[in-house]
Amino acid sequence: MPSMPPITKAFMLACVGMFCIGLLLPVPFESLLALWPLRSGNFWPWQPLTYAFLHGSVMHLFFNMLGLWMFGSEIERLWGSRRYLHFLIASVLSAAVAQLLFTQLIGSYSPTVGASGALFGLLLAFGMMFPNRTIIPLFPPIPMKAKVFVAVFGGLELLMGMSGGSGSGIAHFAHLGGMLGGFLMIRYWRGQTPFGRRR
Repeated sequence: MPSMPPITKAFMLACVGMFCIGLLLPVPFESLLALWPLRSGNFWPWQPLTYAFLHGSVMHLFFNMLGLWMFGSEIERLWGSRRYLHFLIASVLSAAVAQLLFTQLIGSYSPTVGASGALFGLLLAFGMMFPNRTIIPLFPPIPMKAKVFVAVFGGLELLMGMSGGSGSGIAHFAHLGGMLGGFLMIRYWRGQTPFGRRR
């Protein structure tokens, strides 16, 4: 197994560390760092970043860390640590904006936690950088090209979000926001629409 690049490793260690701290200080910890809706009275300006380091359960943490290792490591080796870090931040922030808009629209007062927005941004980046790479997801264990995998998961997230899947506790629109932020970041680097070509 190749060594894990530094930003991916640091992000995973931070998430695991935050989860362990949260077990000791669950209520005040989450109330300060989770992403609370704007109208909840608990929102603070640092939360659009800090929520990504928190996770609601061991399984939530495990699957996000597995995805970061699978997709993030290779993307970081391809882009380098600096560009990769900028991409992660863009995905996390765009996921937070999407979730804040959605909770404002539906009148929700529930907080959001997890690195899933960053993970879905990385998933999209993997599909764009390695579109014909064959991968086998855990569910379902069917071989498919990366570009197909991204399209299927993006479509499922949109379908579940539009059909009221928010009641499951899964932030589908945050996932889509992470994908959108990642897509726009790559378009910006390439000088493509909606951004003007860079000189």
